[in-house]
Amino acid sequence: MPITNKSVSFFLKKFLFLSILCTIAVGNLSAQFVHGISESYVFPTEPEVRQKLEQWQDLKFGIIIHWGLYSEAGIVESWSICSEDEDWIPRDSTLNYNEYKEWYWNLSNIFNPTKFNPEQWAETAKSAGMKYVVFTTKHHDGFCMFDTKETDFSITQGAFQNHPKADVAKYVFEAFRENDFMIGAYFSKPDWHSQDYWWDRYATATRNNNYDVRKHAWKWENFKQFTFNQISELMHNYGNIDILWLDGGWVAPVPESEQTKRRWSQDIDMPKIVAMARQAQPSLLVVDRMVHGIYENYQTPEQQIPAQQLSVPWETCMTLGTDWGYVPNQPFKSSRKIIHTLAEVVAKGGSLLLGVGPSPEGLLPDEVVSRLEEIGKWTSKNGKAIYETRATEHYNDGNTWFTQSKDGKKKYAIVCFQENEPLPSTIEWRGNIPKKGSKLILLETGKSLQWSVENEVVKIKLPKNISNDTAAIAIEF
Repeated sequence: MPITNKSVSFFLKKFLFLSILCTIAVGNLSAQFVHGISESYVFPTEPEVRQKLEQWQDLKFGIIIHWGLYSEAGIVESWSICSEDEDWIPRDSTLNYNEYKEWYWNLSNIFNPTKFNPEQWAETAKSAGMKYVVFTTKHHDGFCMFDTKETDFSITQGAFQNHPKADVAKYVFEAFRENDFMIGAYFSKPDWHSQDYWWDRYATATRNNNYDVRKHAWKWENFKQFTFNQISELMHNYGNIDILWLDGGWVAPVPESEQTKRRWSQDIDMPKIVAMARQAQPSLLVVDRMVHGIYENYQTPEQQIPAQQLSVPWETCMTLGTDWGYVPNQPFKSSRKIIHTLAEVVAKGGSLLLGVGPSPEGLLPDEVVSRLEEIGKWTSKNGKAIYETRATEHYNDGNTWFTQSKDGKKKYAIVCFQENEPLPSTIEWRGNIPKKGSKLILLETGKSLQWSVENEVVKIKLPKNISNDTAAIAIEF
């Protein structure tokens, strides 16, 4: 059937309903495809990059923002147009697959976020205590949230094109820079809208490119140039960029000995891309996710926290809700849960990148704002135990997590309290015994605490005026 604005509207209403059902039935959809930790890590050799990496490790808490056509439909980001048979990829099986893709592509004709307010995003993130941002300039569906000359499939060519802030990435980056954030550009290496990646000559069966690059080398060369040119636009036209956060780890070289008829190398020439990017942005951190080696400047376990402390730079990227982008009625983690997660991640040597999705209108949903503000009430009082800290050897005892200052002169204990449980009058931990005569300071109040050591156990008397709603306390010694 022909795709019209009327049919787009009909399909949109239908898929908004289906996405709600799928979210309820399946739960955490996006978490089903995760990125883990590699067995090896290669530290960057460039002095500027190592310095930027050290600065990034001071920040500890960031925000990743997924926003695009999938937000208009209120569905899992991009993946519904991939025909893999996975429970976490919701799609109405009664519709013809090609019709579905055509409906999805045409969302660009109605995605018109007239309330787009990047200042709200940045100010809310700052109020939460976040220090860096990663924004999706392009997800796997290929829809660009920046002004590109390489394709018409972009926010600046769709329904939003006449808005004064149509070049969305420009205004997102500016808003966050004005709030002193480190700036990260998310970019998907696969591009499912590109004819040089998903070629209409063949079916689109999986997330991979759908033709043999050995037989159609010219086609892959076109895609490599397309990718290089788009990353060049981001590196040269959008001010200072600190992080190039590359997703789609299956787009990577494959040794010839491992290539088969259904698996071939998707080499996009990262050395050439990174050389160009760092000529424009000399201290750029490159995060080529799950392609282990010199272009994975820090590792990114997804929706999970490593079981043990890690000695390499890493970040847990995790959703506040169940999905990366905007999905109506999705449940959100409590502020208490996020505070506990932040404490554990930092104690294990990592950073937390928390994922949220603005609405189709361009605003952070009220529930997201309230959660981030609640988190900010805690970080504003206890940030010394989080920011500019490093891991300490004895980093955990039960519900207590430990960090230390960069110079090693101060240690911090972050004691997490469970919801609906009365606060204890005394807290205890083993290890990290303060030196005799030390003062133990409750960061929330700046006041000293009474403490003692009995049989290698530190015992601290809690003040009676601590609220029962307290998610965690932080103690300096």
